[in-house]
Amino acid sequence: MKNIVMILLALIAGVLVLIGFSGSGGKKPEPPPVAAAPAPAPVQTRQTLNKKTQNVLELSEALGQGGVRAEMSIKSQGLEVAADAYRTSVGKLSIIAVDQKMAFFQAENDRKPEDYAEFMARIIEPGQPNGLMLPMLPYYQEYAYDPEAKELIVVEFPAKKEQRRKETTGAAGL
Repeated sequence: MKNIVMILLALIAGVLVLIGFSGSGGKKPEPPPVAAAPAPAPVQTRQTLNKKTQNVLELSEALGQGGVRAEMSIKSQGLEVAADAYRTSVGKLSIIAVDQKMAFFQAENDRKPEDYAEFMARIIEPGQPNGLMLPMLPYYQEYAYDPEAKELIVVEFPAKKEQRRKETTGAAGL
């Protein structure tokens, strides 16, 4: 019995020593709460069939927003081939229309537009009756003007495409 009392006293003394060393009554301080990153706004899709636009971004702005040059060839398989063919042909036909208007501009002025502002004012002509109306691209693509090459290109935003995929299929992609 004497040994049991001695063992219990030793255990109680050990616990008291541990509590004394921890300094906070044995409780660990809780880390400050981590602010959750705000969820991105849902991707807004848009109607594309039979819709037109005069929205053309400056290439540096588009690249700054995470854009990359869109692949202008058909690489899909199965049912996606039709959508891929439509999207690719719309982009190519728009580029041809802009190239034709740029050729007229060059014939009249003996040069191509000097910068983005002149390209928009003289080639796209937003709000003007003879302005160039381009077919609407899918929500994850935009037209952009490359001032160095002096040409219209299609820019794709992979982050928008991926975010929309997660919104419609879930994070697991199911």
